[in-house]
Amino acid sequence: MILSRGHFTQALLVALLLALFGGCSDRSVDAGLVLQRGTNSDPESLDQHKARSVQAADVLRDIGEGLVAYSPTGELVPAAAERWEVSADGLTYTFHLREQARWSNGDKVKAGHFVFGLRRLVAPATGAFYANMLAAVANAPEVVSGDLPVDALGVEALDELTLVIKLARPTPYLLSLLAHPSTFPLHPASVAEFGDHFARPGKLLSNGAFVLDAWVPGSLIALRRNENYWNNAATTLDGVNYHVVVQDAAELNRYRAGELHITSTVPPDNFASLRAQYGSELHVAPYLGLYYYGFNLLKPPFKNNIELRKALSMAIDREQLTDKILARGEMPAFSWVPPGVDSYEPTVFSFASLTKHERETLARRLYKEAGYSEARPLKIQLRYNTSDTNRKIALSIQSMWRDVLGVETTLINEEFQVLLANVRDAEVTQVFRSSWMGDYNDAQTFLSVLEAGSAANMPRYANDEYESLMKRAATQVDPDRRRLYLEEAERVMLADHPVIPLYFYVSKHLVRPEVSGWGDNVLDYHYSQHLSLSATN
Repeated sequence: MILSRGHFTQALLVALLLALFGGCSDRSVDAGLVLQRGTNSDPESLDQHKARSVQAADVLRDIGEGLVAYSPTGELVPAAAERWEVSADGLTYTFHLREQARWSNGDKVKAGHFVFGLRRLVAPATGAFYANMLAAVANAPEVVSGDLPVDALGVEALDELTLVIKLARPTPYLLSLLAHPSTFPLHPASVAEFGDHFARPGKLLSNGAFVLDAWVPGSLIALRRNENYWNNAATTLDGVNYHVVVQDAAELNRYRAGELHITSTVPPDNFASLRAQYGSELHVAPYLGLYYYGFNLLKPPFKNNIELRKALSMAIDREQLTDKILARGEMPAFSWVPPGVDSYEPTVFSFASLTKHERETLARRLYKEAGYSEARPLKIQLRYNTSDTNRKIALSIQSMWRDVLGVETTLINEEFQVLLANVRDAEVTQVFRSSWMGDYNDAQTFLSVLEAGSAANMPRYANDEYESLMKRAATQVDPDRRRLYLEEAERVMLADHPVIPLYFYVSKHLVRPEVSGWGDNVLDYHYSQHLSLSATN
């Protein structure tokens, strides 16, 4: 464990915060081996059905556990279920839960708790962001739409330890879905007792390796070991502290001061020198994540104006963004689905093969066709959430749009939750910064984002041909034919330019030498229970 002066100061702060805000237990999270992790924003919620961000999912994977999980290197492994069988037609999955699985209060984890959680996920009253995650489960779409009651969902507890999930169509990525936090079980009595407040310190029951001990918004999320976890003997950490550090540079400074074992990212400035300084502590790896700008398609100037949307997209020099502004291994994005997705070949923009000069020339022509000129420039607002990297990208694109097209762009920096609220309301937003991280390794996790009715469809994109292709893909058993439908859907969507894909992420973390068990993987999932610390002086 780090015992530097910086860490000692941080430990005192943690203890004071826990004392002030409650949630302490006999095992204080500032004692023993405690992992100090950085996160760049607060989770919007730790209710697994209200959460939607990467930051929330990181914490939820520490305090909860699904039927399956991921290994440090990204392979699916048994978790709350010790084994399962799949019927010959691929439509019925039977899961056998672990006899020794327990909630943090000692109650047995039962198949009925998974049924309760999955029903709550699709219940219209819940309004879950990931309600469509279970679209392939029998009757799920009808339950989400309110046409059928929640007990019609194709999930059933045959007994305390046997869960059956029935599908409407074969779904090769179902196990990946069941590793997502939205599909974790819930303790029915706890939800009944506390209602919408069940996911707070002192109330939230855990079936995972850690328990939520305290949450100080904007500062700290403290977890302690769950002594009742079925695999507690394999957990070496006594606790985990997630430190909310919004600015990339500030997080780096805290790492340098010995206050963090793991950073959530690495700032772009002086990246080469950081690599030289930290060597093997710097982890950079391929990642199924996309950084993009979205248009508000419900209002002018972008509603029904493909030429304008295309002109703005073509005027951006993505290579300059990745090579000069970011310079950490990111790839320019000319498609929506990242490269490296299993059994899929992404479709790319028609202008991807053009030179920079050819793109800019065509962008100017489209800009004029859309009704704008030097005498009548487009005036727009670009919103992004607080981050050094987001600001630098916005400034660069503001400059590109001005230099290539003459666009006058006002940059608006908002706190993450404010930005989300504005994008959802679609009243004041025009262009907004967003991102999407693959929830599983399949093209559907990206393409489903832009389906009509998806809560993740922030631009409010709607195209009948796209919807038809996605539905055909969803009902296709032949994997090759399914892939062709998905690739064609991406082509149709890109031709409409509802979004501006900018770059594909790489995961970037600094990890101290005393941390063992870290594994790089394309989903960038790093469960704290897989990690351990060596005590150092």
